[in-house]
Amino acid sequence: MRLLFYLLLTLFPIAAVPAADLPNILWLTSEDHGPQMGCYGDAYATTPNIDALAAKGMLFKKCWSNAPVCAAARTTLIMGMYPPSTGGEHMRSMTQMPKGTKMYPQFLREAGYYCTNNSKEDYNLEKPEGTWDESSNKAHWKNRAAGQPFFAIFNETCSHESQIRTRPHKQVHDPKGVRVPAYHPDTPEVRQDWAQYYDKVTEADASAGRRLKELEEAGLAEDTIVFYYADHGSGMPRSKRWPCNSGLHVPLVVYFPPKWQHLAPKEYGPGVKSDRLVSFVDMAPTLLSIIGVQPPAWMQGHAFAGKFQSAPQPFLYGFRGRMDERYDCVRSVTDGRYVYVRNYMPHLSQAQHVAYQLQTPTTQVWKKLYEEGKATPEQAIFWQQPKAAEELYDLASDPDEVHNLADQPEHAATLAKMRAAQEKLALDIRDVGLLPEGEMHARAEGTTPYDMGHDQGLYPIEKVLTLAGIASSMKMDAIEQLRAAFEDEDTAVRHWAAMGALMRGKSGLDALHKEVKNACFDSSTYVQIPALWTLAKYGSAEERAEALRGLTALSDWNNVNVFTAMSALCALGDLGDAVKPALDDLKKLPKKGPSPNPRFDSYVSRLLSDLTGSEPEFETDATPKAPAKKKKAGKN
Repeated sequence: MRLLFYLLLTLFPIAAVPAADLPNILWLTSEDHGPQMGCYGDAYATTPNIDALAAKGMLFKKCWSNAPVCAAARTTLIMGMYPPSTGGEHMRSMTQMPKGTKMYPQFLREAGYYCTNNSKEDYNLEKPEGTWDESSNKAHWKNRAAGQPFFAIFNETCSHESQIRTRPHKQVHDPKGVRVPAYHPDTPEVRQDWAQYYDKVTEADASAGRRLKELEEAGLAEDTIVFYYADHGSGMPRSKRWPCNSGLHVPLVVYFPPKWQHLAPKEYGPGVKSDRLVSFVDMAPTLLSIIGVQPPAWMQGHAFAGKFQSAPQPFLYGFRGRMDERYDCVRSVTDGRYVYVRNYMPHLSQAQHVAYQLQTPTTQVWKKLYEEGKATPEQAIFWQQPKAAEELYDLASDPDEVHNLADQPEHAATLAKMRAAQEKLALDIRDVGLLPEGEMHARAEGTTPYDMGHDQGLYPIEKVLTLAGIASSMKMDAIEQLRAAFEDEDTAVRHWAAMGALMRGKSGLDALHKEVKNACFDSSTYVQIPALWTLAKYGSAEERAEALRGLTALSDWNNVNVFTAMSALCALGDLGDAVKPALDDLKKLPKKGPSPNPRFDSYVSRLLSDLTGSEPEFETDATPKAPAKKKKAGKN
């Protein structure tokens, strides 16, 4: 009997509820803006439409996007899974969905919904055929069959990072009234960017107002559940791309009309401001719960509305992987008050040279002031190298997250609690982001990164996580553990051993000189590169020259895969003037080569541009749109 039940479930996966008994669901989203809105208490903001929606509905005071950049954040949304578990954490990467999983619109379509997306996707996972009824700049709920319930997304791009710096601009918000956060210098350029950002948030609010009016005029307002949210924090530097609260905190406003309030969050009521911790990983299971479908066990989020609401969770989690052309590995946690940041690559600054980010005037003037020694200690943190291995911030007293409490004894218990939460999630989801990107794909050949990560034989996560923590602790008393790890059979463990030597600088090389030299000839390029990097930066003159030649050879896209080339070029980019002897050879390297997906194609070009002064290239915007005149730089 049970076998027959499962057979029927396979043939008819979701016969949840008759279509007539299902609510319409409208998601209004906008790019690159945090909770700088009137309903969130920001008196400088002008957001009357979403303020009105929040007044009759409710807002979540503490919502995180999980990722501080669009592609990774949208990958979290579409699956209800953390991208570090699926291999989709890196910006504009492309990998396979876990076996046996679906994107949430597939569930909704099976339940009878007409599902439209207008229009940005930007997922880091290959989209299955039939995910959307329509996904384009013409997609609209109006195109559904008569009486069919709809799920529709309208994504507003006017608030995107690129629009903050577009000039000329008709100024509405007075730059004099801006609150400049402690990490930014207070200059006219910074004030202009922040004021223009607020103008763009106002435009996004107006766009949402038009969509809500359209719904009302169609007589559907009282049959439609509405969500408004942004895809990550503001497009300003140290918000976008950085997994602190400033980069992850987003507005989330929801409205459940009276007819559907039995599906609303338990604390729902007009004007309610909920303290419940929610994040993007919760959105897909919440959608399924609203339509009466129990979220599958493989979804890693927790429903906060609908029939299958779960208990509030104690933590929210964030992550940062490769941002465009620059590698990093950061994990973050909040309990709503404290924010914990774990830097697994503390030898790199927050302000790695991401070409696209440097186009913003704020970034340029901020960098100049830092290089001239005119930045305050709070402003200098972004540019300093190395960064702290662990960071802890109290949002109650330090909303700008510039006073690191991690080393203060009175906060030791909080630090330990947050660290334990981060490590537990890494083990629970089997975080494959601790592998070099190319290594992850190599291990997943013939399967998917998620399924590889859940195979202990292919990925001994406990051992890798332990070594990554030891390596990035920067502590010299871990030298013997690193020495032993150089001999481990697992290449990822050897990678972190070599990274541990690199992170400790000259002291690391002195203590592990023989091991580092041997690692330059390892079978894995992801062990070779940090070893060569260490010698190129801290070795003798002869060792530096030899290591420079080795890194240059590993940067040749003709002879290595794109991940190795990018990793080697990132290492060269950290050497400063020491890279000059290799410049002639670097100028000869190809900017094009074989890659698993065209979305990677511009990154080698950008890395070479930073080293040689050539013109950088940018991938085209991932947002579908009508044909337009070619622009020099696309969005990302």
